[in-house]
Order: sequence, then structure tokens, then C-alpha cells
Amino acid sequence: MKKALISIAVAALALPVLAQNSTPARIAVIDVQRVLNTSVAGKAAQDRLKKLQEDKMTKASKLQDEMKALDTEINTKKLSLSEDKLADLQKQLADKQVALQRYGQDADKELGEARDKELMTLESKIKPVIDQIGKEMGLAAILNKYESGLVYASDAIDITDTVIKKFNDATQTAEATPAPAAQPAAKKQ
Repeated sequence: MKKALISIAVAALALPVLAQNSTPARIAVIDVQRVLNTSVAGKAAQDRLKKLQEDKMTKASKLQDEMKALDTEINTKKLSLSEDKLADLQKQLADKQVALQRYGQDADKELGEARDKELMTLESKIKPVIDQIGKEMGLAAILNKYESGLVYASDAIDITDTVIKKFNDATQTAEATPAPAAQPAAKKQ
């Protein structure tokens, strides 16, 4: 009988500890791509990247037009030009082809670096927002919905809309807060 009472007492004392440790850890998921595509800061970053890409494409198009004009000149005048002049024009065309190829490689590299920089900037701005939401909601983990290996997630644990709203609020507040104005220099008399 004494052993049974001790066992019941131990079980009663352990029950709060077991209950505390057995509470399910709350997790949530966010669709990072949707945050990037629909948040104000994400759209602004996409617009900057699109403008940079359009500028690069415009310059590449100009280089291609120059090559076409030179190629047309070579084809229309090749019978009437001296061999030296024809060789010079062909060399110019080859040089422009190399320049266009290098420009394309440089543009790709620059666009990739700009994209990486924009993503790092966005990540540094959104990370505190996600951390804050996680703490406020008492979450143990927040997973990237499509890049975490997650196969299924209920819409009930998707906090993407909350993240977008708070991220927009945080970035608009940061942009609306004016930088401290420079103090005017004291006049010397």
C-alpha cells in the first residue's frame, strides 16, 4: 500500500512537469516569394532591378544596331571597297561582336550583384519583423513555405499576410521618419 501511495505521489508531482514539456511547439510558415512580390519594399526593389535591366537592354540593343549597320555597310559595299578598307570594316565588326559579348557578360554579372544586394537589404529589413511576429505569437519556428522541404502546411499556420502587413508598416514608418536636419552653422560676426 505504501508503494502505491508513493507511486501516486510521484506521478502527481511529475504531472505538471510532463504537461509543461509536452505542450506542442507552435510553428508557422510564410511564403517568402509572396512577401517579396507584394510588399511595398519588395515591389520597389523589383522596380529598381527592372529599370537597371531595361537600361542594360537598351545599351545592348544600341550595340546590336551598330553591328547591323556595319554589317549592312560591308555587304552593300564589299564589291566597291578596297581590300584594306573591307578588312578594316570586318575588323570593326568583329571588335563590336566581342564588345557586345563582353557587355552581355558584364551586364549579367552586374544584374546578379544588384539582385543579391537588393535581397540582402530586404532580408535585413524583414528579419526583425519576422522575429517580432514569432515572439508575439509565441511561435517555436517559422519556416519558409516552399524552400524548407515542407510538403504540406495548413493555411491556418500561414502568417504571410501578417508579415506583409507588418513589413509594409515598418518600412513605411522608416521612410516617413525624416532624417535629422543638419543644424545651420552659427553666423560669425
